[in-house]
Amino acid sequence: MTDRTRSRGCRPEPSGVGEACIFGVSFDGRRLMTRIGLVGGAALAVALASCAPKAPPPPPAPPPPPVAVIPARPTPPDGAAPTIVPPPVEADGTRDSVNRKISTNQYVWNLRSAYTVAALNCHDPRNAGILPHYGAFLKRNVKELKTVYGEMDHEFRKKFGRNGEVMRDDYLTTLYNHYALPPTMSQFCDVIDKVMVDGEAVPTSELGTYALASVPKIEKIFDDFYDRYDKYRNALAEWEEKYGQGGRVKIEPLADQPPVASSPPLAAAGPIGSR
Repeated sequence: MTDRTRSRGCRPEPSGVGEACIFGVSFDGRRLMTRIGLVGGAALAVALASCAPKAPPPPPAPPPPPVAVIPARPTPPDGAAPTIVPPPVEADGTRDSVNRKISTNQYVWNLRSAYTVAALNCHDPRNAGILPHYGAFLKRNVKELKTVYGEMDHEFRKKFGRNGEVMRDDYLTTLYNHYALPPTMSQFCDVIDKVMVDGEAVPTSELGTYALASVPKIEKIFDDFYDRYDKYRNALAEWEEKYGQGGRVKIEPLADQPPVASSPPLAAAGPIGSR
């Protein structure tokens, strides 16, 4: 150090690492070097950090789970009520019916009863011919129908004794209700209309034969409906088991499925006389 330097208050340090004099200001050399080193290290860390590769962006959020689509609840066919219980399927694969296992006299009277129900309920313009055909049928076969009814009445009395008349009336009430099933009425009217037209040329002596051929055609309306209704009940049971409360529907077999034993039919619906 020169005298000029010392005159400003800086004193020489023999080791060269003591005081430092900068612009006449005295500094501790060791501390100054330490601070310079710290500042340089921080600057270097910042520089290295800016050169490092950036972290990849976070993965996108997973998509929401798909919304379960619940199919519509099955509904009864043809606008029918959900409380209908189809007749059971017999061991021979046919349904229990007032139109099966009956006498020829019953076939004739059941045909006449079908005509009566149609005349009372078929009011669509397309079935306008039913009423005049019904009147012509009664007029043409008045004697034969009277005989048939008397013989049918005798068959009931012979089988049921004193209860014959009551059983006959119960049977005929069941028959009328069978024909008047609301979901099948439109199709019933169309079939009866055709059966009446086809029967115009049938002589009275062949009325029994015509009834034996025609009543099964009428009955097919109800067989088909009850088959559709059974399919509805099966579909409803599956739907409720998967989406709602199960076990509320008793499943009946379809007519084309393996038959199951059924409870005995009402006596009034049983056979009267021979076929």
